[in-house]
Amino acid sequence: MLIVKASDLKFKYPKDIAHRDEPKFCGLPDPATFNHHDLYEVLPMLAAVMDALGTNDGEDLHLLEDLLNKMPGFIKTREEVFDYLLGSARECMR
Repeated sequence: MLIVKASDLKFKYPKDIAHRDEPKFCGLPDPATFNHHDLYEVLPMLAAVMDALGTNDGEDLHLLEDLLNKMPGFIKTREEVFDYLLGSARECMR
């Protein structure tokens, strides 16, 4: 699995230190709520989508960040976020 580091990201994300040791996204299904304001949630999500896309390109990573930051508010769970990012990125990369 690709490892995405905070230094790879275009934007800075706060850290939810109180919850950093809780399980994070590691694949589908995952009905847990996604916190897009937590670096510890964002990193594994972006890495999983990059893996699914078969890319390690920094521009693709930044595209995913843009999509994440413009994501509709009704998308709440980790699996919904994964599906949204993957589907949207595939559309943009055509």
